[in-house]
Amino acid sequence: MLFALATGAGTAGVTTVLAAPSVEDTTPSPVAMNLTSPAGTQTAPPSTAAPSPTTAATSAKPSGTTTVKATTTTSAKPTTTTAAAESTEPTTEPALTVDAEVLAIVNDERAENGCAPVKLDARLAAAGQGHSEDMAEKDYFSHTSLDGRTFVDRAKAEGYRSPGAENIARGQRTPEQVMDAWMNSPGHRANILNCDLKTMGIGLETDGYYWTQVFGY
Repeated sequence: MLFALATGAGTAGVTTVLAAPSVEDTTPSPVAMNLTSPAGTQTAPPSTAAPSPTTAATSAKPSGTTTVKATTTTSAKPTTTTAAAESTEPTTEPALTVDAEVLAIVNDERAENGCAPVKLDARLAAAGQGHSEDMAEKDYFSHTSLDGRTFVDRAKAEGYRSPGAENIARGQRTPEQVMDAWMNSPGHRANILNCDLKTMGIGLETDGYYWTQVFGY
């Protein structure tokens, strides 16, 4: 079963159920939850050189001669070595990481709606990853940790002073699936398309597929 929750500015507590994956959220309802805090401010090949071809030639000195018969010698044929041909096999690009894939989709959506792109922030990613792991380990689904901490508390604990919003989701297996769920939920969508937000971090625990997306100012 898929769930989603979102909390953010301008998103009153709301729970909705999607036709495909069911979604629940503190503001939206796809399979994600979102949360937003008051606006704040933060200025937070190998080179391969082909071996040079080399050419070697040797010649034998003529042997001594006698008054009766003369012996002659001929020079040996030169030998050559050539450089190995360079590989023409195409190289494959490394696969994008989950956070890079989510970031790409987020920024595509923001660009279509006139917003500047957000950048990945390691502190927000750490806050999101910690929350995803905590939800999976303790079997709950909420913006508020069982110890009472909010996304603001978790982000600040990682050193980020101006967190702005949070989306969470459960059950989606790919970045495309979770972003589709969030973009089809008003609250999550509002967080993603908030032009005031500047940074983002994403956390994923694959045991149960708990996603946490945290934005910052």
